[in-house]
Amino acid sequence: MRVVRYIGKRMLFIGPQLFGIILVSFFLVKLIPGDPAVMMLGPLATEATLTELRNEMGLNLSLVEQFYIYIKNLVLHGDLGRSWQTTRPVTEDLFLRMPATLELITLGLILGLLIGVPLGVGAAYLKRGVLAKFSDYYGLLAGALPDFWLALVLIFFFYTILGWVPPPLGRLDFFTIAPPTVTGALLIDSLLDGNWAALGSAAGHLILPVITLGLISGGPILKMTQSTMDRMLESDYSRYEEMCGLPKSIIIRHALRNSLPSVVTIVSVLYGFLIGGAVLVEIVFSWGGAGQYAVQGVLNADINPVLGFVFFAAVLSLIIYLIVDLIYFAIDPRVRG
Repeated sequence: MRVVRYIGKRMLFIGPQLFGIILVSFFLVKLIPGDPAVMMLGPLATEATLTELRNEMGLNLSLVEQFYIYIKNLVLHGDLGRSWQTTRPVTEDLFLRMPATLELITLGLILGLLIGVPLGVGAAYLKRGVLAKFSDYYGLLAGALPDFWLALVLIFFFYTILGWVPPPLGRLDFFTIAPPTVTGALLIDSLLDGNWAALGSAAGHLILPVITLGLISGGPILKMTQSTMDRMLESDYSRYEEMCGLPKSIIIRHALRNSLPSVVTIVSVLYGFLIGGAVLVEIVFSWGGAGQYAVQGVLNADINPVLGFVFFAAVLSLIIYLIVDLIYFAIDPRVRG
C-alpha cells in the first residue's frame, strides 16, 4: 500500500512538469528563424498562396492561440501535429524513429557502466596507483571531449584507415534486408526473426556509436562511483569491518552496495540527457533516430517534429526518474520510512 501511495505522489508532479516543458519549448521553438510556408512552397510562391497556407497552418493566429490549439489537440487526441517534410503525423514518425535512439543510448550507457563502475571502484581502492591516475585522466578527457569529435576520430581510425567496421551510413548495410519491425530495435527484431545477416550488420553498425557514447558517459559514472566509494571506504562501518578482519573483497562489496543509489542517480540523469544529447552522434553516423529527425525539423523550420521530440524526451525522462524513485524505495529503508 505504501508503494501505491509513493507512486501516486510522484505521479501528481508529472502533469505539471510536462505542461511546463511543453510551454517553454513551444515558445522557444517559435523563435526559430524561417517561415514554414516559404520552406514548403519555395521562394517563388506568390504572397497570396503563402498567406493561404499560413492561414491553413494556423500561423496567422497569435502565439497564445496557437499554443492553446496545440495543447488541446495533444490532450484530447494525442495529436502532435504533422511534419510537412514527411507528410505523416509526428507521433507516427517518432514511434518509428525513437527505438533506434533508445537502442543506441541504452547500449552506450551499458558500456559506460562497464567502464565507469570498475574503474571508479579500483580508483577508490588504489588511491595512489596507476589505475587511479589513469581514471583521473580518463574522467577529465571524457568530460571535455565533444561526442561528435570523438565519433569522427573513431570513424577515421577504425573505418577509413583500418577498415574494421562498416561505413557510418545508417543502421544496416545497403543490401541487407531489414527484419520485420516488432520493437524497432534491430538487434532484438533480428533475433526474433532469426535473420542472422541483419543481426551481424546491425551489430557492426552499432560498434562505433556505442563506443562513442560509452566512452563519454563512462566519465561521469566513474567520477560518481569513485567519490561515493571514497566516502564509503572511509566511513565508520568500513573501518569497523576492517578492524574485525573481514576480507577486503567483502568490505568493497558492502561499500559498492551502499554506493548504488548515487550510481543509479547518475545513470538516470545521463539517460535523460542522452535522449537529446546523442543528436550529434546520430547525425555523424546517419542513424535515422529521433534526434536526427528533430534536427532536420529545426533546419527546415518544421516545428512539429521538434516539439514532438521534446515531448517524447520529456515523457521518457520522467518515466525513467519514476523508475529510479521506485528503485530507491526498494533499496533505501529511509525512503520507505
